[in-house]
Amino acid sequence: MRHDEPQWTAPPKDPDAPVPLRRILALFRPYRARLALVGLLVAASSLVSVASPFLLREILDVAIPGRRTGLLSLLALGMIATAVTTSVFGVLQTLISTTVGQRVMHDLRTAVYAKLQRMPLAFFTRTRTGEVQSRIANDIGGMQATVTSTATSLVSNLTSVVATVVAMVALDWRLTVVSLLLLPVFVWISRRVGNERKKITTQRQKQLASMSAMVTESLSVSGILLGRTMGRADSLTRNFAEESERLVGLEVRANMAGRWRMATIGIVMAAMPALIYWAAGIVLQLGGPVFSIGTLVAFVALQQGLLRPTVSLLSTGVDMQTSLALFQRIFEYLDLPVAITEPADPVQLPAPRGEIRFENVRFGYDPEAAPTLDGIDLTIPAGGSLAVVGPTGSGKSTLSYLVPRLYDVTGGRVTLDGTDVRDLGFATLARSVGVVAQETYLFHASVADNLRFAKPDATDEEIERAARAAQIHDHIAALPDGYDTLVGERGYRFSGGEKQRIALARTILRDPPVLVLDEATSALDTRTEHAVQQAIDALSEGRTTVTIAHRLSTIRDADQIVVLDAGRIAERGTHDELLAANGRYAALLRRDAHHVPADGDGAADDGHAAGMLV
Repeated sequence: MRHDEPQWTAPPKDPDAPVPLRRILALFRPYRARLALVGLLVAASSLVSVASPFLLREILDVAIPGRRTGLLSLLALGMIATAVTTSVFGVLQTLISTTVGQRVMHDLRTAVYAKLQRMPLAFFTRTRTGEVQSRIANDIGGMQATVTSTATSLVSNLTSVVATVVAMVALDWRLTVVSLLLLPVFVWISRRVGNERKKITTQRQKQLASMSAMVTESLSVSGILLGRTMGRADSLTRNFAEESERLVGLEVRANMAGRWRMATIGIVMAAMPALIYWAAGIVLQLGGPVFSIGTLVAFVALQQGLLRPTVSLLSTGVDMQTSLALFQRIFEYLDLPVAITEPADPVQLPAPRGEIRFENVRFGYDPEAAPTLDGIDLTIPAGGSLAVVGPTGSGKSTLSYLVPRLYDVTGGRVTLDGTDVRDLGFATLARSVGVVAQETYLFHASVADNLRFAKPDATDEEIERAARAAQIHDHIAALPDGYDTLVGERGYRFSGGEKQRIALARTILRDPPVLVLDEATSALDTRTEHAVQQAIDALSEGRTTVTIAHRLSTIRDADQIVVLDAGRIAERGTHDELLAANGRYAALLRRDAHHVPADGDGAADDGHAAGMLV
């Protein structure tokens, strides 16, 4: 198979690029049967409502002057029945259209979340978490009114306008012409207002995203600790107040944009009955045709009935233009390129042995910069162990990311049992390779739920066995709620060593044949490190192990030790061989020996060491 796909880079953004209307309409395609029913209800409701003015004309021109009580009663009952029918139809169409709208929003939220789950790590290292949350919460949430009611409102108002105009022409075409003279001007004004609000909405959503990012970062446990220990709580509050103040201005502008112009349209439309009466009087004085009282009243009733749907139709057009900004931001995420994709026909490994090979591997985060790794050739036999050491920035962690395919190589290949990892399915790769990183991430859930994240169908016995292997069972069992204890946000109810052992238990429960340890003990004090290292040793038994080491005391027994420098292999061999060579590894070992803290010294075992397990 070919593997020449480029690394992920942020695509260029064009905020003024139009959103294809057909793409928005495609969101409603799965629900076209329900929408068709809504259309029928809307059409029926509009047609029934138009009947009322005609019934009113008959009452005024025939029933009352002719003192025809029976006809008057039937016509009155007809007007009541019309009102009841339109109300029932209105409730039904609202129920169906709201349900469809909420399903569309659900589809959008799910699509964006699923897309983000497929994005490479590079995307999340370049994007603030709050920005991602804002797209799902604020942008999609901001479309709720548009998605749930705009389509129905558009069809309903358009049908009402057409039916009313037809009825008005049937009553008198000359009065109809007078009523509709200014309509083109109103349409032009509403389009101008819509364009203005669209631009303001784009700015407002960006400001909401910025505020969301600030809240996410500064009100997390880590953010609170940093703000208080640095004495920046007041400063952060002022920064938030400034961001909020900018949002106030944008909200006011968004709500007031074109408000006077739209109000003018409403005033003119409301004044139209007076214009109709005036025109009828002038025509009568000039010797023109005489309009019956019933015709005039019925026409004015129709004209008044035209006011609401026309203004609503113009406002709907404005809202739709405003919503285009929100759709644009959502589609921007849905259109992001996915650099790491699953092969169309993935290779299956029913029982992977765990042999890992790096074959002339090259990798770079930035195509324009020097590669982070270059010319890496390594073989780790099944069940063997490799330790990777080197100075900060030498590419150690990057090397470990290539095995579980968190990044794809830009040259060469990484294989598992002779198969390129890019040819394996995601499920096979996740089942085969377990990663324990320095930053251990725990969900705000119970200990048992955090462990079951690795194996949802795990029994209580399996969970307890994994915890015993990670040497954390006794501590968990001693807690008041045992395995039902909530770990707190990011696991802050546990110390660094305890979180690391819970993470190890999670990996033990998954039971992968390949284990990647990315500086899993570097943030711990010596005493805690010893306990965690014992759990790691038990976990590594019989598995292929790649250890990224910060403290060299933990990797003396590795089958092979590699020293990286500037992305290249500078030395390789066993501990004794490299020590005898007295090269870079020996120098690192001497430096490490001078910086070993005493038990408890430099401890990160205070409940505040960051942590992540993949």
